[in-house]
Amino acid sequence: MHSNNSRVAVIDRDLCKPRNCSLECIAFCPLNRDGGKCITLSEEDRSKAIAVIDEDICNGCGICVKKCPFEAITIVNLAEELEERKVHQYAQNSFRLYNIPVPRSGAVVGLLGRNGIGKSTVLNIVAGMLKPNLGRYEDEPSWDEVLEHFRGTAVKEHLKAVAEKRIRVAMKPQQVYLIAKVFRGTARELLARYDESGYAEHYASRLALHGSMDRHVDELSGGELQRLAVAVAASKEADLYLFDEPSSYNDVHQRLEVARVINDIASRRGKSVMIVEHDLTMLDYLSDYVHVLYGEPGAYGIVSDAMSTNTAINEFLQGYLSSINVRFRDRAFRFEGASSGEDLIMEEVVAEYTTVEKSHPGFRLIADGARIRKGEVVGVVGANALGKTTLMRMISGIDSPDRGQFRINARISYKPQYLEQEDYGYDVRTLLSEAYGKGIEGSSAEATIVEPLRLRRLYDKMVRSLSGGELQKVAIASCLLRDADIYAMDEPSAFLDVEDRVTIARFIQRFVKGQGRSAIVVDHDMHMVDMVADTLIVFTGIPGKEGHATGTLSKREGMNIFLKGLDVTFRRDEESNRPRINKLNSRLDRMQKEKGVYYAI
Repeated sequence: MHSNNSRVAVIDRDLCKPRNCSLECIAFCPLNRDGGKCITLSEEDRSKAIAVIDEDICNGCGICVKKCPFEAITIVNLAEELEERKVHQYAQNSFRLYNIPVPRSGAVVGLLGRNGIGKSTVLNIVAGMLKPNLGRYEDEPSWDEVLEHFRGTAVKEHLKAVAEKRIRVAMKPQQVYLIAKVFRGTARELLARYDESGYAEHYASRLALHGSMDRHVDELSGGELQRLAVAVAASKEADLYLFDEPSSYNDVHQRLEVARVINDIASRRGKSVMIVEHDLTMLDYLSDYVHVLYGEPGAYGIVSDAMSTNTAINEFLQGYLSSINVRFRDRAFRFEGASSGEDLIMEEVVAEYTTVEKSHPGFRLIADGARIRKGEVVGVVGANALGKTTLMRMISGIDSPDRGQFRINARISYKPQYLEQEDYGYDVRTLLSEAYGKGIEGSSAEATIVEPLRLRRLYDKMVRSLSGGELQKVAIASCLLRDADIYAMDEPSAFLDVEDRVTIARFIQRFVKGQGRSAIVVDHDMHMVDMVADTLIVFTGIPGKEGHATGTLSKREGMNIFLKGLDVTFRRDEESNRPRINKLNSRLDRMQKEKGVYYAI
């Protein structure tokens, strides 16, 4: 019988370890047991080999997926007609991409999807850094064949311009820390080298880089490097500007200015812009159109047609694309009101402090007295360099205040802002077991923390080899595995994709309430803060010089104070109930500001 499905079989090369297993995938495959060769090894030496699946004869039974002890195999059945829309495949049993978006002149086109779903692949193809092979990874097609494949589409015109080198591209890469490895000079020298448009000084000023210009690139913080990379890309004279995760490392103030700079490239300079962004506030604020990417991370990604920004974000959160009647996630993400969860907070105070002061050379923090109750999640918001981490370290007992007192009758587990991967010479299983205090496998904590965060498949991975998102989730799990009364987390959303941010926020809320614990969460993603926090501590002041922290405020009051300082307003989306940022000086923005309601619930 002819099948209407196309088989996608993917082997994770990092997880497949034939030397450490009994080759269960080969032994239990029904086709192999009948004398066939559906699953084989890539070479005879098991220490160097990985499993290979023949997708042409695989029947998609999924037995190998279940039997693999390292969860290294993914098998998915896709509609056969999708094969005609395959844009790229890296190798046998590897990731493949279907469909490709087209840049639009004078507009910002956003890409929204999970990590490992193909967004960076899309950018590389659109930029001309990766030639699409239409799935022919062993016999790559010529440019003429590629263009013929896309005949009659807008994709053809763009790729033709790329092939003929008629399109100039400026790209802000995802991994900005690599800049310091290829350029040894100062920020000013780097900007001057690429200032083709004459806008470099303008962008440096707008992105608050004036204090960083004469420092060497390898001396800059992550946020400074990120804004410098945005300024460099924006200063080039190009037809197409690509920005891969431009908000990372930056606080909300800096993210908004980055968004305005990117938007100006399209709206004022009339250029084509494409961005990848996991901060929904940023994506919503600056995108004119959005493509949703869905599929199976690490296995395949499908690019949707362009949608309005609001429709795309809401349908992504729903996990359902209405225009093509496709459900790509079995659950919808929905945001609750500002007071959700407050009824589960107990009156018992687990930590409190008087007004406290802490000074460092050139900087002073004053924090108003506050208290943390059992079952409460306290969100902490404010610009970088105002003392948020300083307060977290004092609450955690790592540092002591110069003035004031902390009365904390609680055990505290602290997740720092950054984890130094090089400090860990062992695997994830060992790290999690160390945090738990005993073997993690088979424990109740594995079921309540590790499994929901989908970390079992990482057990055998070395901590040093984890991606940013994987490391963040492992760090969060390690924090929660410690026996503590208060879980203090510094920027848990960093490096996570949108789905993981929502999942983590929901999980922290449920865990804290269910276990009768408390949490303090510092973050710059407003959606994350909205989901996770019951109450807020707001930081104001002059970054790098002085900071002031409020006591614990209701989320409504705290958000109003914080957003007023940003001069932006938020409203609730009627469909998803998510907080939406209003366009500056729009009718809703002006109306809310007149009423003094910056956070409309």
